[in-house]
Amino acid sequence: MSTSPGRPPAEGRVRVSAPRAQAAHIPHRTSVSDEVAQQSDVGELMVRSLIRSQLRLALVVASGFIASLLLCWALVRWIPTVSDANVLGIPVPWLILGVGVYPVIGTCAWLYVKAATKNENQYRDLVDEK
Repeated sequence: MSTSPGRPPAEGRVRVSAPRAQAAHIPHRTSVSDEVAQQSDVGELMVRSLIRSQLRLALVVASGFIASLLLCWALVRWIPTVSDANVLGIPVPWLILGVGVYPVIGTCAWLYVKAATKNENQYRDLVDEK
């Protein structure tokens, strides 16, 4: 029990105090979202990790797209039956390189969006600590 110096406690009343200086220090736990918002070292590391994963994904999808275009070009260039064939009076190389490329573009775009959304959801789950 602690009382004010020089003054006795009032009858029936007791003052109890616990100074915080003597209390054990409990470290404050910051969340990942706080770290990102405050742009601390941990937050910057998390954001850089997301950017790296998105860049890696973009490079993989772009490489796959370029490889598929090169494969189409090689098919037209080095296989004579393909380069000499016609469908409804239209040369097959025109069909492959002019029309057949669009499904490849659409597929690459769809795969990229799906994987990028997955990366962002994983990042959001990590930041929100789910």
